[in-house]
Amino acid sequence: MVKKYSIAEARDNFTNLVHEAEGGTTVELTRRGKPVAVLVAREEYDRLARGRSDFWEAYQGFLRRNPDFSEDAIEPEDWLRGVRDTSPGREFSW
Repeated sequence: MVKKYSIAEARDNFTNLVHEAEGGTTVELTRRGKPVAVLVAREEYDRLARGRSDFWEAYQGFLRRNPDFSEDAIEPEDWLRGVRDTSPGREFSW
């Protein structure tokens, strides 16, 4: 759940906003109605920061877990059967 507060409201109720964030509520701070900052619990911040990696690192980590998909493999002939139109098509000339 996200609650929105202006910066002025946040300044007047900062302690309450911190308690809300600790409780799992995401607190969005706005200036003139536009979002400028977010207050989240430390655990949520750590989770989000930990999840940052580029695609190649994530892919290499996936491969290191040595997944075996041999039993799950589906041959293209099996899943494409009946999808392609095998008719000769329409007449065409230049």
